[in-house]
Amino acid sequence: MAFPPGRHPEAARIWDEKALIARAQSGDRVAFQQIVERHQARAYTLALRILRASSDAEEVAQDAFVRVWTALPGFRGESSFATWLYRIVARRAFDRAAVLKNRRAREHATDTLPEAPAPPAADDDTLRATRLQQMIEQLSPAQRAAVTLFYYEGRSVEQVAAQLAMPENTVKTHLSRARAALRESWTSAMGDDA
Repeated sequence: MAFPPGRHPEAARIWDEKALIARAQSGDRVAFQQIVERHQARAYTLALRILRASSDAEEVAQDAFVRVWTALPGFRGESSFATWLYRIVARRAFDRAAVLKNRRAREHATDTLPEAPAPPAADDDTLRATRLQQMIEQLSPAQRAAVTLFYYEGRSVEQVAAQLAMPENTVKTHLSRARAALRESWTSAMGDDA
């Protein structure tokens, strides 16, 4: 499908993606592979923010794309493809987080690992960024997802709600609680240096 001349580049990208989706819906695997290549980094990043483990995030992202492939013929375009995909990724990541939480509750650690060596000295900005990332990792999966989409990807509350399949007020609550938890952790860890 050729792009109509005289359109804005963003409109061209959307037009091109709609054409790829239409081809993929009819079974074109090459078109679907192009869709995957466009969205895989963000899908993986969202899953990683929720799960905090690279291997789990990779598995969830792959599983989400398998689900997208099987459900693609029914995609009606009522939301953007990205919103639909990220909703699937988030749901799969939340499900995986619940499974992992239950598994950890059943397992008993019998051996302790040796303490990791201290990292090399870093500048203040790097140290603060690392501490903030560690604090974000302590948030609940839903809070991490909301923070990631809202602050790191610049999505609106409405977009976050659509992508996480949550009411807007629930997203606002997750963001508010995440900010409060981060503020408290930051103050505790950094003291007057905050």
